[in-house]
Amino acid sequence: MRLKRRPLLGLAAGLLPAPALAQGAYPDRPVRFIVPFPPGGGTDVWARIAAEGMQAELGQAIVIENRGGAGGLVGTEAAAKVPPDGYTLLFTITTHIQTPVVMRRFPYDPVADFAPIGRLGTTAISFCVGPAVPASVRSMAEFTAWGRERDLSLGSYAPGSTGHAFALMLAEEARLRMTHVAYRGETPMLQDMLAGQIHGGFHSMAAAGEMMKAGRLRALGASGERRVPSLPEQPTLLELGFSRRFTFNGFSGLLAPARTPQPVLDRLVEAFRVMAAKPETHGKLLAIDTFPSYQDPAAFRAQIERNLREWTEIATALNLSVDS
Repeated sequence: MRLKRRPLLGLAAGLLPAPALAQGAYPDRPVRFIVPFPPGGGTDVWARIAAEGMQAELGQAIVIENRGGAGGLVGTEAAAKVPPDGYTLLFTITTHIQTPVVMRRFPYDPVADFAPIGRLGTTAISFCVGPAVPASVRSMAEFTAWGRERDLSLGSYAPGSTGHAFALMLAEEARLRMTHVAYRGETPMLQDMLAGQIHGGFHSMAAAGEMMKAGRLRALGASGERRVPSLPEQPTLLELGFSRRFTFNGFSGLLAPARTPQPVLDRLVEAFRVMAAKPETHGKLLAIDTFPSYQDPAAFRAQIERNLREWTEIATALNLSVDS
């Protein structure tokens, strides 16, 4: 009696697990960007610009999830621990490397736990004062003269952030007495400044630019080496005689969890690159005084590593900590 043989291909297929048989092309469902700060701040604004531009390239919706807390640690730690499948990514800023250094707590490795996808841009932050400072104070010289006669409260959008360090540096170089007030993002800091609860602090144009242009906040000096395009009358701190420490250059960009499959990373990298090159993306960034400055994954990783070294040196020199 002759036995009927089953085709080997069919037998082999029957033994394969279902995912190996039919694996849809990435992405086949919405993608999520974790933003480690509350809505309305600069990081949130930049993330939404990137998400809007990448959706068309990926063919899927991109959902923003704001998960603030601990200067960005909460959201970033969560992003480091998600399944590395490309469906949950991290859109962040330089606090990615700053907060762990200052808190002396590393719940994630800023370099090893993430795969860079691309840098979007850079921006200056401006030292601003609000209603808690007399309306007659219109320049940095007037502010320092007024401020030396009292104890000041200066805010920052996260403990250990650029804004935190710059406030300490400003107080040191201008010989001011200050108390640092840390916030869980730029929006609550902005609300308190407008309400006269703190004297001043450093803000991004993305979050507070309209308030500066409308005169509700007075911008007295900008970080970086070039003036803010929409506020050409505002000098840089460098022009005002402050040190080159105020030219520290950070980033905003997109990261994936480490061990994300290379084909998925390749797809994300290309979508990000195309988005970053679009004229409409440039227009949106320039409208909020952010300089488009795309970096590919290799260059972005090198900047993250360099910023980590630089910030460790700055934090050590300033004795920068969450209590300072």
